[in-house]
Amino acid sequence: MAGTTKRSIALPGSACALVLLSTVTFSPASAQVTVLDPITIIASKTEEYAIDALAPVSTIRLDQVNQILPSRASQLFIATPGVTFQDRADEPAGAINIRGLQDFGRVAVLIDGARQNSQRTGHFANGFFYLEPEMIGGVDVVRGPAANIYGSGAIGGVVAFRTKEASDILRPNQLWAVETNLGAGSNTGYGQFSAFAASRTANGDVIAGISHRDQSNYKDGSNFLVRNSWQQVTSGLLKANFMPADGHKITIGGIFNDSQYNFGQPPRPPLGGTSIYATGTQNFTVNSRWRYEKPEDRLFNFDGNVYWNRTDTNQLKIAHTTTTNSAYCGGVAPGNNITGCVGDTRGFLLDTLGFDLNNTSRFEFAGWRHAITVGSDFFTDQVSTFDPRGTGDLTTPGGRRNVFGGFLQWKGTYGGLLEFIAAGRYDQYQFNAGGIENDKSRFSPKITVGLFPAQTVTPYVSYAEGYRSPTLTESLVIGAHPTGGGPGAFVCPDGNPGFFCFAQNLNLRPEVGKNKEIAINFKFDNVFQRGDAFRAKFNIFRNDVEDFIELTGFGAFSVVYQTFNFYQYQNISSARIEGAEFESTYDAGTWFAGLSGQHQKGRNQVTNVGLVNIQPDKIVSTFGVRLLDRRLTAMVRWAAVSGHNDLPANYVPTESYNLVNLHIAYKMTESATLSFNVDNLLNEFYHQYPVVRSTPTDAQNDSLWASAAAGITFKAALKVRFGDGENAFTPAALAAVAPH
Repeated sequence: MAGTTKRSIALPGSACALVLLSTVTFSPASAQVTVLDPITIIASKTEEYAIDALAPVSTIRLDQVNQILPSRASQLFIATPGVTFQDRADEPAGAINIRGLQDFGRVAVLIDGARQNSQRTGHFANGFFYLEPEMIGGVDVVRGPAANIYGSGAIGGVVAFRTKEASDILRPNQLWAVETNLGAGSNTGYGQFSAFAASRTANGDVIAGISHRDQSNYKDGSNFLVRNSWQQVTSGLLKANFMPADGHKITIGGIFNDSQYNFGQPPRPPLGGTSIYATGTQNFTVNSRWRYEKPEDRLFNFDGNVYWNRTDTNQLKIAHTTTTNSAYCGGVAPGNNITGCVGDTRGFLLDTLGFDLNNTSRFEFAGWRHAITVGSDFFTDQVSTFDPRGTGDLTTPGGRRNVFGGFLQWKGTYGGLLEFIAAGRYDQYQFNAGGIENDKSRFSPKITVGLFPAQTVTPYVSYAEGYRSPTLTESLVIGAHPTGGGPGAFVCPDGNPGFFCFAQNLNLRPEVGKNKEIAINFKFDNVFQRGDAFRAKFNIFRNDVEDFIELTGFGAFSVVYQTFNFYQYQNISSARIEGAEFESTYDAGTWFAGLSGQHQKGRNQVTNVGLVNIQPDKIVSTFGVRLLDRRLTAMVRWAAVSGHNDLPANYVPTESYNLVNLHIAYKMTESATLSFNVDNLLNEFYHQYPVVRSTPTDAQNDSLWASAAAGITFKAALKVRFGDGENAFTPAALAAVAPH
């Protein structure tokens, strides 16, 4: 359209879960707004608008990340239906739960296409990742096994993070730019700084960046100081794109994360605490990607990614639950045979090496538009642990696991009436640890049918299967859980007394998720006025998981210790998770509103007991305005979350809570933005996930105390850009945004 200009807008932070508006086009004459939806490939590995995807897809774009000033990645997903995090205050990593499934790779977490398979066993999540929000350029989420083409294991879903690109920093036609961000917060202290520099030439671009976050111990909503919630995290990013020939793009990049923190909780009289470890975790991800795409080439549209990820955690025990010396430690330092002695070190190292290759061919025949995608992927996990006087190497056994898969997908579209997706995936896995080997394989299908694709109303149905192989820990964990020096409840087969005994299970069968989905997408423009837009996705689902793997107790039961004699990862013949999700947003330009929510229930079909990781019901509402020629954006988000008490008897239920956040951003000039946030405005005290009990009247103290979220927190940040052709605070820049 002649005479129009384009500019980006800040979007509602709660709309992270929504299929959101990413860019608007303004006409000076009429100021009308035309919606341009974010593009995603996560559902089918073919480009499409997120609202048109026949799958439960949500997107988070850089504007939304910038709007809410997140200090942890989990804060980006508060309004995403079906997605929660299991965060600990004394651990900077995040663990993602999608539709009640988490841990051991049930949710495939990707950073620039590289799988994040980090895991160590303890009183916390069994699967997590390290990524600072300042490094995030965007996120795509698909819930359920609808994206089984992304690899083995993702029976819960896929979360694909993209780190920042040069194009996120550079304006169109700009050759170089530097962007800095300085932030600070209350609640005993929080500071953050980042700087990114980018440049481009005719044949490529490059970006380099660094960020540092320093957080003090925070207070929860009851005004209690959560000990060891302090963190010091430094991250670095380097990424380069090269265009050696027409249609070819080669990306080489790496990201580094260094986290320093104390893991564990000190005593809170009259209850005891846990051992505390001074911890340093380094996470590296390196990848090389080659993409080929030319509009006139219908046969080849290729994407190949090779990656390596390492998570290296080293811990020094600095405190024990008691102050007395233990005979186990030679009378020199406190300690026991569970956690070792003060002064001992232990380490956990995981290396993941893998690749992901696929190609899409397109053609038209018999009135149909066809897209055939074929691909393969592979990763290998190498786990190494050491804990000379503790049990870290017992509960997180070392070894190697190889997982391979291949897939074929046909996507056909008939005019504006019908879209049909049929896909099949073959998976095979093999592990070897201490001479113990196991391998299995399976074929998993997917079928989706949608009516009126890319139109205003698109109903669809889908059936997809996902396949997750057992991990090394689930198969190989064995031995007595030590008593810490006290009397044992039971003598294990290895002759050692313990609270209970871990039993190895070399016959574990892989989990198979069979997901049924009925959904409808809505896409309306010019609803109440010219230029406004409404987007919504509604879906109901049922995921029947066969051979669901869960840590199961058996044998005699100790009333004193509230444990069975044996615990073993076993297959449950059937678990069922079902629910409904919705996400919607309306944007009229000068104001916007959104509503999203979820309802879930999940049960062990054999025992009829609720599953631990099922998410509580949640409704999130958003309202925001854009004032002063859209230079000021103000938004309030309210998440109303119910309690979760449909649990096994040895878990502490969660209670309902209301989380209200306020976000304000003011564009001082085109190159300088001042932001102000209030997190947990009502200063609510809440836990987001249940915690297992250690006695009939108590809970695992470290998990319970460390899972409490921060109370009311004020944040402020100043983002400034410099580059060729711009300066944030020149008289001309200030005059350009001055009120007229």
